[in-house]
Amino acid sequence: MESSAINIAIVVVYLLAMLAFGWWGKSRTKNNSDFLVAGRRLGPFLYTGTMAAVVLGGASTVGGVGLGYKFGISGMWLVVAIGCGVLLLSLLFAGTIQKLKIYTVSQMLTLRYGSRATQTSGIVMLAYTLMLCATSTGAYATIFVVLFDWERWMAIAVGGAIVLVYSTIGGMWSITLADQVQFIIKTVGIFFLMLPFTLNAAGGLDGIRARVDESFFQIDGIGIQTIITYFVVYTLGLLIGQDIWQRVFTAKTPTVARWGGATAGVYCILYGLAGALIGMAASVALSDIAIETNDDVYAEVATNLLPVGIGGLVLAAAVAAMMSTASGSLIAAATVARADVLPFVASWFGKTIDTSDSENPEHDVRANRMWVLGLGIVAIVIAISTQDVVAALTIAYDILVGGLLVAIIGGLVWKRGTGIAAAASMAVGTVITLGTMIVLEINAEQPLDGVYANEPIYFGLIASALVFVIVSLLSKPTDPAVMKAWTDRVAGTRVAEDELTTPAS
Repeated sequence: MESSAINIAIVVVYLLAMLAFGWWGKSRTKNNSDFLVAGRRLGPFLYTGTMAAVVLGGASTVGGVGLGYKFGISGMWLVVAIGCGVLLLSLLFAGTIQKLKIYTVSQMLTLRYGSRATQTSGIVMLAYTLMLCATSTGAYATIFVVLFDWERWMAIAVGGAIVLVYSTIGGMWSITLADQVQFIIKTVGIFFLMLPFTLNAAGGLDGIRARVDESFFQIDGIGIQTIITYFVVYTLGLLIGQDIWQRVFTAKTPTVARWGGATAGVYCILYGLAGALIGMAASVALSDIAIETNDDVYAEVATNLLPVGIGGLVLAAAVAAMMSTASGSLIAAATVARADVLPFVASWFGKTIDTSDSENPEHDVRANRMWVLGLGIVAIVIAISTQDVVAALTIAYDILVGGLLVAIIGGLVWKRGTGIAAAASMAVGTVITLGTMIVLEINAEQPLDGVYANEPIYFGLIASALVFVIVSLLSKPTDPAVMKAWTDRVAGTRVAEDELTTPAS
């Protein structure tokens, strides 16, 4: 009972610290840029920490350990795929993205193609970020249910409120500071506490090898198809997700974005390996304990294998991982909703909305706070009202990759790509992805088998790529004026914050 109280106290102190970060961030938030992208002033240390924190959520931390428990060393592949996505984004595109001085992925599309038709991407990105926030909120609430013996709805409401408060008050500056603490807690918790203690309890690698099946040490033990799925969904998804791009926008220079992100990518790969090893060791050290689901392994290690106090820090690390993803996806959702979706929807009714208030920065920040607050409440309600938002997140992820990837990456790497081709590829890719999913779901033996299948992304990507190339070659090249504006940004031409609204043709 005493050890449980100490662990609870440590988690409570951590949660109170998260609220304090909100007030710290408020003092540094003076305008739109401060609130949404931390003033574009993050150096290598802060940038690396916040990038690693946002991509390593509950699936990477609690889920990664659970996969190691079930499949052995090959359980690392989910997190390795995430790390590879961060590496590819950082080394290939982050420098260019940072130079654009924009706020959203949709703004990049409009700037590159000069076409408002690409603004439909904002709706998909909003659905993706909102569902990611809801799943993360529901995930860390499971820790509160165990620690405090609360009802699920109360755990979600309290945990969600904490993230909502510090994200709303200080925006990206508060989230960045919180991410640094979360990054440190996760690093200490996984690498310096859980890994050595669990390996020691299992008798080291030799002790594990003597008591587990030989397949536990096979690199492809989880299955080649599963490994491919991880890379298709997570690696490709990370290349274009608004929550990840928004972190790239915070970098001080292209060099910071490139090499700070690459460092975060390597860190993620090592994190995945450590999680798999912890899970493998737990399968031996906790062999006498009945574990209902793989996701319970992390908490069982914290409470049964670690000394009093250290277990609390490790539980705080799990909460930190989930909160960093929730806060990052929340501010991303608010940014997309206000900058992309609101003007796009208003255009349906013949209205033009300018979402920036450069003459009154305080009003601009206040408006952003209201969007974060409103969407945060929506995410909490979604997390409370449904037991499984993973299916909705999966659909959004599939459309993100199958529908939008080609238009986004194509615009970054191929000058001949055109706006009409981008819009057509997004439409066709989305329709094929959803159509394939529906057909598979109708013929599936079990509910949601079609939703979780790989084929929708594969078919969507192929169709989207074919349409993008063919229509680009058959249509007129992009307006030279639009291309000049694009190349000026890519070349790093200085752009004032009040000039960030993208051109339209």
